[in-house]
Amino acid sequence: MKNYATGIQHIGIPTKDMEATKAFFAKLGFEPAFETVNEGAKVAFLKLENLVIETYESDEATMKAGAIDHVAIDVKDIEETYKEVCAMDLNTTNDEIHFLPFWDNGVKFFTIKGPNEEKVEFSQFL
Repeated sequence: MKNYATGIQHIGIPTKDMEATKAFFAKLGFEPAFETVNEGAKVAFLKLENLVIETYESDEATMKAGAIDHVAIDVKDIEETYKEVCAMDLNTTNDEIHFLPFWDNGVKFFTIKGPNEEKVEFSQFL
């Protein structure tokens, strides 16, 4: 994995109130980096230096401690990363590589779960 991973790409936090979430993180110094709508839900990427939070509207936001949904690892080659994760029997969700038209050229990603049901996303900017 060291050949592909470059660090944390973002942390995903679902919200029931997008405007309150954006206002909270703005007070902490985060600035909007990218905003869109995905499947009818507002999505915002908020950036402070090299830390990025992806927040998105969800009726299933837990609204309690443990509310972080996923940690995304930035990778250089999503296809090779996928092969390596599968070869290590870590694709516990049987997920496939997905594409979203986010950022300038889109992103490709897939998600697995760890032993504590934590979601780990592998994501590549295109």
